[in-house]
Amino acid sequence: MKIIVGVTGASGVVLAKKLIDELKKTCEVHVILSESAKKVTAIEIKGDSAKSMKGNFNYSEKQMDATVSSSSNLCDAMVVVPCSMKTLSSIAHGFENNLITRCAHIFMRCKKPLVIVPRETPLDQIQIENMLKCSRAGAIILPPVPGFYTNPKSVDDITNFVVGKILDCLEIKNDIYKRWKNTGD
Repeated sequence: MKIIVGVTGASGVVLAKKLIDELKKTCEVHVILSESAKKVTAIEIKGDSAKSMKGNFNYSEKQMDATVSSSSNLCDAMVVVPCSMKTLSSIAHGFENNLITRCAHIFMRCKKPLVIVPRETPLDQIQIENMLKCSRAGAIILPPVPGFYTNPKSVDDITNFVVGKILDCLEIKNDIYKRWKNTGD
């Protein structure tokens, strides 16, 4: 599989890093890193940098002529993680102002899997409506909400749960999180 991962400047870049690391095990990964994502990475991933978020192919959000910017490119799915409200709004309103939003529109237009991981709380009506617009256009909206039935003990446990759910949406087998198991069965 060929997967595009768009990383924006919202908090939660650890989710993108973990996803990229997991995808690289079995997929060809194309990473688009926004300028804001580089700044947030420096704050949230101590002792690490945006250089650690590398795929097989790497792009700046400004590279509008990149191979992935065309619908003739044969990537299988895209994930925007974390997705800032600015990027969500651009996707919802068809504003292709950078490579991330351009690619997201290609995936919606071509009816290919697009997973959007919005990172904001609380949400206002405009943000919820933007998520609804994207969902109606075919995107999967996957807020990074942990399943507490897993009894998470660390940030890694929560990260693994969310990334596992993203992988599930991409139909990529994984066992990085504890799945629901009714003990009464």
